[in-house]
Amino acid sequence: MEPVQVNENNIGLILDVPLQITVELGRTKKSIKEILELSKDSIVELDKLAGEPVEIQVNGHYLAKGEVVVIDENFGVRITEIASPKERAARLR
Repeated sequence: MEPVQVNENNIGLILDVPLQITVELGRTKKSIKEILELSKDSIVELDKLAGEPVEIQVNGHYLAKGEVVVIDENFGVRITEIASPKERAARLR
């Protein structure tokens, strides 16, 4: 996939606009009772397996898939696939 073409005349106007990037490792559902029983060192199982691709969202909208990496004891995400404009539009519905 080729990068999106950018209009160089206007892009400078928005380069410093902050965006929220979210990486979802997985989800689960718990009852209030189960939440109240959580303590330090509790483990919460998620609906994804270790090594599965994670979803990357920008301002709450799907943008890409990636894989979790560890760099100097910090977590990061390596982007492995960027959604096409058509795929992103379909997820908005």
